[in-house]
Amino acid sequence: MKHWLKLFTILLSLAMLAGCGEDEKETMVRQAITIESGAECHLCGMIISNFPGPKGQLYAKGGRGNMQFCSTRDLFAFIVDPENQQNIQEVFVHDMAVTPWDHPDDETYIDARQAFFVIGHQKKGAMGPTLASFSKQTDAEAFADSEGGKVYRFEQITLDLLISMNNMGAN
Repeated sequence: MKHWLKLFTILLSLAMLAGCGEDEKETMVRQAITIESGAECHLCGMIISNFPGPKGQLYAKGGRGNMQFCSTRDLFAFIVDPENQQNIQEVFVHDMAVTPWDHPDDETYIDARQAFFVIGHQKKGAMGPTLASFSKQTDAEAFADSEGGKVYRFEQITLDLLISMNNMGAN
């Protein structure tokens, strides 16, 4: 009897695993990955590692894989597009409090939805103004005090705000 119970438990476990559909597989947590030399920005096609400032990565529903961006500005331009908004799963940005601006370290990615962003500062990213990203509000505020700009949360970043960056800080 004990043998049959063990066999039944194993078969039941295998059946449950085999029953995982695409929806369950897509809800798996994904991580930021190393940006390889020569990798191109998903939005603009520029070589990501050729530019200073924080970068972004995301995973979207539908199995598009890891999408990488040369700047947080390009990342948000993709995110705020109404066509993409409901399909974003995981989003990552560099924590600029712990990595150099000129060459952000791929080990410093954080969850963008929990991050604090400074817009309107004087530092440049790919193609000019970008959003400086931080894991702690105090770090974002200190950066804004020294480099200029204002602190925002993920959900406060809109297309209008991104467009207005052309007239702020680093022109």
